[in-house]
Amino acid sequence: MTKNRNDRNAAVIGSALAEVLLETDKYWWQVPHLLKLNLLLIVPMLSSSVFGYDASLMNGLQSLEQWKEYFHHPEGALLGTVVAAQSIGSLVALPFVGDFCDRFGRKPVLLAGIVIICISAAIQAASVNLAMLIVTRVLVGIGGMFSSQPSPMLIAELAYPTHRGKYTSAYWTLFYLGSILSSWLTYGTESMSGSWSWRLPSLLQAGYPLVQLVFFWWVPESPRWLVAKDRHREAALILQKYHAGIDDLSANLSPLVAAEMSEITQAIEMQREAHQTSWYALIATPGNRKRTIIALCVGGFAQWNGVSVVSYFLNLVLNSVGITSSKTQTLINGLLQLFNFAAAIGAAFLVDRLGRRTLFLWSSIGMLISYIIWTACSALNVERDNKAAGIVVIVCVFVVFFHYDIAWTPLLLGYPTEIFPYHLRSKGLAVEMICVYGCLVIAAYCNPIGLENIGWKYYTVFVAFLVIISSTVYFYFPETRGYSLEEIAVVFDGPEAAGVTLSAAKDGGLDVNTVDNVENNDTRV
Repeated sequence: MTKNRNDRNAAVIGSALAEVLLETDKYWWQVPHLLKLNLLLIVPMLSSSVFGYDASLMNGLQSLEQWKEYFHHPEGALLGTVVAAQSIGSLVALPFVGDFCDRFGRKPVLLAGIVIICISAAIQAASVNLAMLIVTRVLVGIGGMFSSQPSPMLIAELAYPTHRGKYTSAYWTLFYLGSILSSWLTYGTESMSGSWSWRLPSLLQAGYPLVQLVFFWWVPESPRWLVAKDRHREAALILQKYHAGIDDLSANLSPLVAAEMSEITQAIEMQREAHQTSWYALIATPGNRKRTIIALCVGGFAQWNGVSVVSYFLNLVLNSVGITSSKTQTLINGLLQLFNFAAAIGAAFLVDRLGRRTLFLWSSIGMLISYIIWTACSALNVERDNKAAGIVVIVCVFVVFFHYDIAWTPLLLGYPTEIFPYHLRSKGLAVEMICVYGCLVIAAYCNPIGLENIGWKYYTVFVAFLVIISSTVYFYFPETRGYSLEEIAVVFDGPEAAGVTLSAAKDGGLDVNTVDNVENNDTRV
């Protein structure tokens, strides 16, 4: 039994850390310190819900007659500006947020984002014209980026080793938790008269950030950031408390925590000595260039695989097949978000069983086949008024999203977070997010214009993109399952990157005083 468990753990995080994991027959929710840690990780995980809320909110608002009448039926490039405003705000924040995460820590940046979103949601709900709405959506984008950029790093750097893959993958699946709330809110307020039908959903965009704010103060800082700032003792005590369940400050570090501290410290020192801390380091070595290219691919592919058409312009897709009732459109939007959440969260728990590369391949090929059918049925519906084909289009919307959800949702940030070493993690994610939101801005303008001007023929663009995406994933994306967060460097930089040794951990001789001594030669606890 124990041997089988160790083999499973080794397949997830590698044999070195698997050897020093705490042996127990309990599930994680039966272990108090792991239960507490995983509950606290929900706070940064909710950052993705903010973006999900906004994406579905714009779908819902575009279907509300009250919203369209209040803002004089925006369409084309003007509608694209409204939708793109949030992405523009994210792009404005991105050049700064990566450095802020490394300089001030993950938690302060997350807190700043939470506060900005709460303020922006209140202003958005009070909008009196389209210009005011656009400006507040830019602010929402800035706050959302300050919230979402540090969150996956905080999750990956705090999570228990065997939980890391699942939790980093589950992070962006909570995008749909936000989508579910906003889609059903707009469905419920559709029957309300006056501007409160759209002001109330806009105001409640602050709901998830307020929940984060309440519990934020109990979330620990990233141990890796603390080690990078030479605050080894604080890092060790956090890992000791949440990974080993030991609050006794005078106790020796557990073998697991000693192993983690050894890996983290040596990895960060190696990166310092190699001067891999600047933006130039992203392209300075073959391994880093491959990481950066993959991050750009993941960010770009996630937006140009066709899903952005439905994410932000579902009403235009539904209009094209004859479904024009706002009640029906908001209902379909709400059902779609529930479906998406179920598919994405299921895939997040399969990521350590099937591996990242397998999910990417399954997702991309599945989307390609589904999009071909979608395009053909859209053509039949428009050219021959085939109602049955129109129904198939609606089914294809769900099928396309299913295949998107099994990889591009959970791994959008989970995969890049893993492949970058500590000193490049925030910068690598910033580069990816620049690509994501740059593509979203372009798509926000192109999608409504393309759908309105050439109709179903616009879908063929995404069929071509999906062929390219599937080929790139097959030939270029490596598997990262079976390595600890630090050991993944071996996949990109070769065996010489495996300078992370566990000798200090295996003899159990590292204690809190020794760790503290590394920091300031003070042996007092």
